[in-house]
Amino acid sequence: MKADFGIRCSGAEPVIYELSKPGRMATTLPQLDVPQAALPDAALLRDDVDLPEVSELDLMRHYVRMSQLNWAVDIGFYPLGSCTMKYNPKVNEAAARLPGFARTHPYQDVHAVQGNLRLMHELQEMLKEVAGFAGVSLQPSAGAHGELTGVLIMRAYHVARGDMQRTRIIVPDSAHGTNPATTNMAGLEVVEVPSDARGNVDLAALESVCGETVCGLMLTNPNTLGLFEEQLPAVMELIHGCGGLVYGDGANFNALMGIAKPGELGFDVMHFNLHKTFSTPHGGGGPGAGPVGVAELLVPFLPGPVVALCRCEEAGCDCQEEEGVHYHLVMPEQSIGRVRSFYGNFGVLVRAYTYMRALGAEGLREVSEMAVLNANYLKTRLAGVLPVSHQRTHMHEFVVKGIYPSAPDVHALDISKRLIDYGFHPPTNYFPLIVPEALMIEPTETESKETLDAFAAALRAIGEEARDDPELLHEAPHTAPVRRLDEVRAAREPILRWQGG
Repeated sequence: MKADFGIRCSGAEPVIYELSKPGRMATTLPQLDVPQAALPDAALLRDDVDLPEVSELDLMRHYVRMSQLNWAVDIGFYPLGSCTMKYNPKVNEAAARLPGFARTHPYQDVHAVQGNLRLMHELQEMLKEVAGFAGVSLQPSAGAHGELTGVLIMRAYHVARGDMQRTRIIVPDSAHGTNPATTNMAGLEVVEVPSDARGNVDLAALESVCGETVCGLMLTNPNTLGLFEEQLPAVMELIHGCGGLVYGDGANFNALMGIAKPGELGFDVMHFNLHKTFSTPHGGGGPGAGPVGVAELLVPFLPGPVVALCRCEEAGCDCQEEEGVHYHLVMPEQSIGRVRSFYGNFGVLVRAYTYMRALGAEGLREVSEMAVLNANYLKTRLAGVLPVSHQRTHMHEFVVKGIYPSAPDVHALDISKRLIDYGFHPPTNYFPLIVPEALMIEPTETESKETLDAFAAALRAIGEEARDDPELLHEAPHTAPVRRLDEVRAAREPILRWQGG
């Protein structure tokens, strides 16, 4: 791995390791105002780290240059299906950076952070209302963490009732890959059921695996094909009828807000992706938050502590506080315990709260309506260009097959790489696995008609190129700082540290 990999090909300046000169420093430390401590044993110190020694200006230019090589939703269209990479209003960032939020610490006494607790409590209540649940915990750090929390709650409920034999979780074949992983991490067995021709859960297959060993079903609705489960009442009846619970993967909740409440549709537990549905930037793997909402029968099992409101003037209050309204932390009676340190990813909670307060109930509904409208408009614009996986009305996203009939040797990956040359981030590739050459496209509610038209035009133009000059696509991208990489080798033989020139 050379020092100029991915940089010199774009004509940029040398990278930071090449600029290193002994003795240069990018910062100076202040004089100690505390007694100097002895260094640890020499055996614990390393002298072979070989970090670059550069000036502050070189360091700044290096990171700014690297940032300019990255794509971002603030730069252009980011249609990653299932990821909901939508514009993040900057007012959310301003709120998260307010000193009263950014400079508090979870070890502070609850009396010193009443504002923080009030925000968390109001966020809990808003999430309960928008999804139709009886209780919410803000603790989980991300969607997959929320999934694990939800399944652990389901298992705890059955164990508390003496149903020790309920060790199986049913997972549709169109599910996110985290669903079976979550099931295994919870110590339960995965039972996969297929989808039918219309993209729903196959009812006959589902009925065949229902029984006294079923802990529950993990269901994404709308599913990863972007389709609403048409037979949802029948699915709920089958699972609840055999004593199981229904877990809702809330990754696609941004298609339902203000329109349908999962709790009222029969879901017993669901995680929210605050970093997707409620607009926190999450490129590069974070940050995230995956609160979990539950039906009444599961409230005692929520992870804690959760924020509770106390009105001390009410009769029977024994908290011995001064009169008035205040917030405190409580542990649910049969809680599965903590699922992370402290009480949640607080900065993400602030951003989600700001987003919800700014939009209000009507605004949240409009978000969902526009997300669905944009997806179906773009799907229609692509008619005759790329085949759609299912001929139904879609929700917030849809899946096409990355196949041009006139160019059988061109694949979904080739199309995605060529899109980069047209100035677009590619959609999600090869997911869900049940669609060959899948391209999963989610335009979100924040993109304009002009952007969607331009994206459709680019895919149409790429189709003509695929027919006339397929090698152009096989070698794409041509304009990116880094050209086509050997992704298989990168996965099998990753280089995880600097190796020098």
